[in-house]
Amino acid sequence: MYKVIVFAGTTEGYEISRFLGENQIPVLACVATEYGSRSLKESSSLHVQAGRLDENEMKELFSREKPELVLDATHPYAAEVTRNIRRACEEAEVSYTRILRTGSGQQNAVYVKDTQAAAEYLKGTTGNVLLTTGSKELAAFTSVPDYKERLFARVLSLPSVIESCQALGFEGRNLIAMQGPFSMEMNRAMLTQYECRYLVTKDSGKAGGFLEKIQAAEACGATVVIIGRPLAEEGLSLRECRHMLIERYGLTRKQKVTLLGIGMGSPKTLTQEGQEAVRNADLIVGAKRMVDAVRLSGQDVFYEYRSKEIAEYLIAHPEYTKVVVALSGDVGFYSGAKKLAELLGPDTEMICGISSVVYFMSKIGLSWDDAKIVSAHGKTCNLISLIRTNRKVFAILGTGDGVRKLAEKLTFYGMGDVILHVGENLSYDNEKILAKPARELVSYEGDPLSVVCAYNPQAELELATHGIPDEEFIRGKAPMTKTEVRTVSLSKLRLPKDAICYDIGAGTGSVSVEMALRASEGGVYAIEKKEDALALLQENKKKFALDHMYIVPGTAPEALEELPVPTHAFIGGSSGNMKEIVELLLNKNPQVRIVINCITLETVGEALDCIRELEKQETYQCESEVVQLCASRSKNIGRYHMMMGENPIYIITVQAHEKSETQEEQV
Repeated sequence: MYKVIVFAGTTEGYEISRFLGENQIPVLACVATEYGSRSLKESSSLHVQAGRLDENEMKELFSREKPELVLDATHPYAAEVTRNIRRACEEAEVSYTRILRTGSGQQNAVYVKDTQAAAEYLKGTTGNVLLTTGSKELAAFTSVPDYKERLFARVLSLPSVIESCQALGFEGRNLIAMQGPFSMEMNRAMLTQYECRYLVTKDSGKAGGFLEKIQAAEACGATVVIIGRPLAEEGLSLRECRHMLIERYGLTRKQKVTLLGIGMGSPKTLTQEGQEAVRNADLIVGAKRMVDAVRLSGQDVFYEYRSKEIAEYLIAHPEYTKVVVALSGDVGFYSGAKKLAELLGPDTEMICGISSVVYFMSKIGLSWDDAKIVSAHGKTCNLISLIRTNRKVFAILGTGDGVRKLAEKLTFYGMGDVILHVGENLSYDNEKILAKPARELVSYEGDPLSVVCAYNPQAELELATHGIPDEEFIRGKAPMTKTEVRTVSLSKLRLPKDAICYDIGAGTGSVSVEMALRASEGGVYAIEKKEDALALLQENKKKFALDHMYIVPGTAPEALEELPVPTHAFIGGSSGNMKEIVELLLNKNPQVRIVINCITLETVGEALDCIRELEKQETYQCESEVVQLCASRSKNIGRYHMMMGENPIYIITVQAHEKSETQEEQV
């Protein structure tokens, strides 16, 4: 006995039969021909019965098997079969559900009510015609004058079908015996080969290859003659039917989710593997631009780009068994795929796409294997420093004024000769690619959908260690931390690339500059109260092109209150506010790393007192270290070198930690 009987004469019928069989629901799939039976593979839960049944045979089948449910997934044009199934279910008192095939509206076509009307229309035309309505409808078209020469019939490659067509006069090159489905390219090739000006079809929906026929006709300039549906049907879509079965039988369905890189957005940059995934999908998810770029007619869509919301939607809609999440470019290149894969689980499939860097760099004729590749779209990105130290920098911008702002900054920092290759709306019909020096783009307004490659043949070598010579800095009367002390102090800070640093009492800015060069993906805040020192800071910032070095006038700790949370702080001058400064740093970040430079013994004592106070706190735990640095430099006296001692410096390092509950209990 079968719980469900499916009349599976269509793709939808085959899919719902497989769905039931895979979920261990006993199902009998009834198909009209042996050919149809080959579309289904039998299993312990799925059996296939081939052969046409009349109404009485259907009633006998229902009486014998006593199914809980009958699903009618026959072809939309099999009106008599549908009526027989419905009447047999009513008499056998079996629940009946019709599965509908999604239709497609087509405005640029001729609509007729039936096959006879299509033949009548063709009588008033000239030119060859491709008939794709099947062999059963061919007799009506024999009324068209010169039909044996004008009409080309595409039918199934079965001996009985061939014989019936030949009996009507369709033979030789005018009889095309092939099995679908047919791609747009195949349809187009046939229309071109036979020089057809018309294509006759039924609106058989997505699964029947209707859209591919329409697209091919449009590409060839052929007129489409569409035979209207014989029934105004009511029922469930394939998706709605799956949802009904899930609820009825308490099924849990594992979805196949594919994260698809669609390339730039134009269908031309979607890979063949991606096209196949889209064709097989019953749901397309993603931002509107991405979804609309790949969706096919009749497919369900969910416009959403946020990872959490996508995951929640898929959980709430298990009826979707094949889901494609459309993502811009490539799934591994600044893509939302990483976060989605974490939320959706390890079975999530990924299909790579063509990334913007690969596409654009090939367009402008530059290699990208030696380029610095970053994204400035919705994130902090220190492009100026990167361009200063790299010959090629590729960046995703994402704003209409991105090129203008970049050009303005490059010009301000003395790099107006850097060539900016700009790409907008890549792969689309309105694609725009240009290349100009930065100084010529300071007023440029472009498209948000843009990328840039900055080419700087004068790029400076980026140092791997601290230790810029003192004479490299623009200097005045403001104090400056010398090379040796600066090198040790910065080593004690242990700056990562994304550090947020304070330089308190910045003076000339030598420490700020070296901080910024090391923390290229973070930010440096140079706090200084003296006017002459502030001017020097600005000059050194400009000289070293440090756009992520921010100069803050004022006295600490007040000047620090509105700044971002620091990961690291260097204190070169405290103006007697050491305790207050350290307390504020700890309040902002209980795990901040601090390096203090002291010249006078009084400052050393103040700093050590401050550390002792911290060690008594219940909230923080501090590791500290004190190093005294005595450096000497040689001075030429005649033919001799005499070592001249610099002032001894005390370098104090403090690493704070927020105490855990376990540590507090141990104390």
